Amino acid sequence: MNLISVENLSKSYGEKTLLNSINFGINEGDKIGIIGINGTGKSTLLKIVAGIENYDTGNIIQKNNLVIEYLPQNPFFDEEATVIEQVFKGTSPLIKTIRDYEECLNEVELNPHDETLQKRLMNLTSKMDSLNLWQIESEAKAILTTFGITKFFQKIKNLSGGQKKRIALCSALVNPSDLLILDEPTNHMDNEIISWLEEYLNKRKGALLMITHDRYFLDRVTNKIFEISKGTLYSYTGNYSVFLEKRLEREELEQASESKRQNLLRRELEWIKRGAKARTTKQKARIDRFNKLSEETIDIGNDKLEISTSYTRLGKKVIELKNVYKYFSNNPLIKDFNYIVLPDDRIGIVGPNGIGKSTLINILVGNLKPDEGTVDIGETVKIGHFSQEWKPINEDLRVIEYIRESAEFITTSDGTKISASQMLEKFLFTPEAQWTPINKLSGGEKRRLYLLKVLMESPNVLLLDEPTNDLDTETLTILEDYLQSFNGAVIAVSHDRYFLDKVVDKIFVFEGLGVIKEYTGNYTECWEKIKDKSFKNNEEKSNTEKINIKNKNNEEKKKEKTLKFSYKEKLEYEEIEGIIEKLEEELSSVEKDIAYFSSDFKKLEECLEKKNELEKLLEEKMDRWAYLNELAEKIEQSKA
Repeated sequence: MNLISVENLSKSYGEKTLLNSINFGINEGDKIGIIGINGTGKSTLLKIVAGIENYDTGNIIQKNNLVIEYLPQNPFFDEEATVIEQVFKGTSPLIKTIRDYEECLNEVELNPHDETLQKRLMNLTSKMDSLNLWQIESEAKAILTTFGITKFFQKIKNLSGGQKKRIALCSALVNPSDLLILDEPTNHMDNEIISWLEEYLNKRKGALLMITHDRYFLDRVTNKIFEISKGTLYSYTGNYSVFLEKRLEREELEQASESKRQNLLRRELEWIKRGAKARTTKQKARIDRFNKLSEETIDIGNDKLEISTSYTRLGKKVIELKNVYKYFSNNPLIKDFNYIVLPDDRIGIVGPNGIGKSTLINILVGNLKPDEGTVDIGETVKIGHFSQEWKPINEDLRVIEYIRESAEFITTSDGTKISASQMLEKFLFTPEAQWTPINKLSGGEKRRLYLLKVLMESPNVLLLDEPTNDLDTETLTILEDYLQSFNGAVIAVSHDRYFLDKVVDKIFVFEGLGVIKEYTGNYTECWEKIKDKSFKNNEEKSNTEKINIKNKNNEEKKKEKTLKFSYKEKLEYEEIEGIIEKLEEELSSVEKDIAYFSSDFKKLEECLEKKNELEKLLEEKMDRWAYLNELAEKIEQSKA
């Protein structure tokens, strides 16, 4: 079923045309990824489809009662709201009921003897039952728990930026919708959450429209790609891998068409130069044809980002870390870390958010001093630091003024001099755009400009902290190619698995309690080693258990030979039926509690945990009872 049809839609900002008479449809089951260079209008298109931003011309036709849920790149947060209130922020009657129930539940916990509140809670509980809303509420809390957020009634203002982004994502996922729109959902998320989100979106039945720079994510989730290029929208059926193949075919066709047009122009130009006059209708027609060919242009998409910067010689000694410790609130973020950075190192740093990755980068840069140990930086080292949070800049500056602060000209590795303006053109800032105030740029364009600023300073060691955030896939592709040929060391913190697979050959994994483990290989190879290590550990544990069982069986065989109970077994045999009966009674009681506390998530979790423990213990006692009864029968038979 068609959910949305977009016809001849156009949108401009001043003289800049973002979308020029584009057409597309969104159907049930579509999982669409939007690709395009930063500043081409991707986020604007999402806002238009979500109904948040107006368009200039065209039509958008929606199915009746279409429900859209939209996660912006920078969500709004009510700092005084609780986590659960922020999650259920929607205005639909269903979401309002859940929000009212959660608010009332919190008030009852604070005032347990207030009869008015108790009565209101009972009414809301009945309403939740009648509308079958427990699943939504339970799913929200389960997702929050997966995201590491378990205090559902704490204030938003007390949370970190990363936690807030996770709450906004949870809200978008659990609020029922026909079309889910996500703008960069993987930004600032660690790899475990991204993997979980991949699975969740693959199972989700509704339509999906999203922007993401995570190419593995696009490959594993989408079944359709929209590419926006110079106001035109191109649609491709398939995931990111299929898109790359089909775009290459399209560009080859466009290049062939452009080549054919150029050949025609040459032949017509030769004819014109021979002094042909427009004396006859036929001659006039040829001149008109030449003029028409001259006016026609076919955009073959040659605005590729090229990076060519100068290079400062790097000596043998780069950076050496010895017995480095760094603490936060008495907890070790980095513990006894030793490493000698080599001139050709390509290192990726991975681990959960908040574990100390950026801290390590800042220690390498010199922005932070270790609490213990030493960091020795070589004399020839010139560090280029690409940070998550760049230093405050004067956004009233124009683009070219900001770059000229670093250098007016640079000399490339082959000796060619390139001006700041030429470098900006290579970074897809047209001569007109170079005089744009920075405050008029999109977030992605600012990141691209900041990247150029770092590279313009001729570094020989690059320290990159989440360089892929907010950059478009084309910029990332060329950046990766540049890093592969960069004459110096590269150390990058990133959650972008595709980027890590393509660029690095060594991984530092933060494994908790300040421990950093080193693995050789890219991200995928590292992950396979970690899984294999985990498998081997489990296998060793299994083998140990098998040996223990074998020893236990040997002991039991010895006991069989004596054909009598030990003193301990005799007492156990006499008491075990009573123990089993008591466990069954406790289990029955807990099952009643589960039914009673079905609307209280915290109590329900406790009951389910207790039930699992009782069932496990009961199973053990039943196995033991069977063994003791069998032994008793054999003892009786041996006496006969």
